[in-house]
Amino acid sequence: MPRTILLAWLIAGTLDILSAFVFAGMAGVTPLQVLQFVASGPFGDGMFQSAAGAPLGLLTHFAIMLAMAAAYVAIAPRFPALLRHPIVAGLLYGLLLWAIMYWIVRPLRWPDYWPPATWVGKSAGEVAWSVGNALFSHCILVGIPIAWLTARAYSRRAG
Repeated sequence: MPRTILLAWLIAGTLDILSAFVFAGMAGVTPLQVLQFVASGPFGDGMFQSAAGAPLGLLTHFAIMLAMAAAYVAIAPRFPALLRHPIVAGLLYGLLLWAIMYWIVRPLRWPDYWPPATWVGKSAGEVAWSVGNALFSHCILVGIPIAWLTARAYSRRAG
């Protein structure tokens, strides 16, 4: 299934980073700053001043996305319902990815910034907008494409 992983990785990864650029841009954050932030996760805060920040951010983003796509493609055949119901499975996978990223990874990396700055001192509507953006990206732009492409690949293989 390497072709499925590759296709899911490229599609979901591209859609996700583009959504990050759009939603961040709506808040006045540039794509360069988005990529520097992503790079700062594994490489530290120096990425905000480094010329390597943006390229490393893009590489980091796509490395994470490769792990997400490969994990789903590897696990899905063990649970036939995931292949029979790719939209529901994709939504649930996106929700799982969001929960891991926002409730485990980010707090471990930035414990002083928990809860996210986009939530602190904000109205319920502003928090809902922020969470909604993240869920939209993870569920609709990442989970569903990965699940749908995986189900499609396995159905072709079986047929």
